[in-house]
Amino acid sequence: MSDAPFPVPANVERLQRAGFVAGAGGVLLCVLGALFDLDQALRSWLFAHLFWTGVAIGCLSLLMINHLTGGAWRAVIRRLLEAGARTLPIMALLFLPVAFGVTRVYEWARPEVVAADPVLRMKQPYLNAPFFLLRAVAFFAVWSLLAHVLSRWSAERDRTGSLGVARRLQGASGGGLVLLGLTITFSAVDWAMSLNPHWYSTIYGILFMVGQTLSAMTLVIVVLVRFRDESPFAPVVRPAVLHDLGKLLFAFVMLWAYVNLSQFLIIWSGNLPEEIPWYIQRLRGGWRFLALLILLFHFVLPFLLLLSRDLKRNATTLAKVAAVLFLLRLVDLYWLVAPDFHHDGRFHVSWMDVAAPIGVGGLWLYWFARELQTRPLLPRHEPDLEELLAAPAEGHA
Repeated sequence: MSDAPFPVPANVERLQRAGFVAGAGGVLLCVLGALFDLDQALRSWLFAHLFWTGVAIGCLSLLMINHLTGGAWRAVIRRLLEAGARTLPIMALLFLPVAFGVTRVYEWARPEVVAADPVLRMKQPYLNAPFFLLRAVAFFAVWSLLAHVLSRWSAERDRTGSLGVARRLQGASGGGLVLLGLTITFSAVDWAMSLNPHWYSTIYGILFMVGQTLSAMTLVIVVLVRFRDESPFAPVVRPAVLHDLGKLLFAFVMLWAYVNLSQFLIIWSGNLPEEIPWYIQRLRGGWRFLALLILLFHFVLPFLLLLSRDLKRNATTLAKVAAVLFLLRLVDLYWLVAPDFHHDGRFHVSWMDVAAPIGVGGLWLYWFARELQTRPLLPRHEPDLEELLAAPAEGHA
């Protein structure tokens, strides 16, 4: 058991051990795969890194929203969000395979391809390897700094209960959301949209913002429900808190559908030759069935289920919906980026596309669980939380 001076659920330590085993196994499989097909290993690693970095950024986004809103739900999940955001320096280290393999992953990084393509020559001042890597350093520096500052000030508020610190957290969160909007947009363009450097969409960055926040929201709900029977979560994971989290999850599902539909309608109605092939490729063959799967299980089914008040107040059922959505977030990201790895139009799934998310995800969960053990899992000096604890219990969620 942990030697921390505050209660740490046993499930946290189990999560850390499971994450280490999964991470080590997945990474080892990717290394073995790279010996036979380095290009595929790098593509799979990029896909996995995009997803789990998105979870960490989503935690940071939700953490800032957390400091700008009200309600007991904020305090209940804040430590989970802070721990998730503090994994960003680790994700920066895990970006190194992509950095070293940039010429194998991105066609705009190959001089011979650029020389033969007038469009890529025009974009070369922006799309070139040194500037690409410099921007990546800047993204991770901004994200890691924001996570560090918010966590440090949150710990200071725990110690002092100062309202001045609370106001600093709100101010940093307001400005930080603006910085996140810019950096997420540029990172989505750099790491994902530039896989097809002839295509562009002005909504693409928003797709990633919403998707990352939704990924983090689903994971937080699953983890919280997993820990709900242990101290210190047992007295606070109540139906009212779960109801608030379920409503927030429902809102992000709706927002995800809205921005995806907006992009589709704009591009499809415009029918421009430089834009429409992106969708045509993803609506043919096996990719079409993947799109249908995403439509049904990422939007239609969660939308219908989350309309129910009783479902949102039931911990087990809400966690199951969140878990399915979390898996569909991975599928959705694969549908977004994987077709650009293959130019033959056929549906492709490599075993490394499974191993890499397990490996990177295992390492992420290991570090996430490690960070959870460094601080008390509920913040102090939170009036909303104190009011929740003073209210009569509604029964087990």
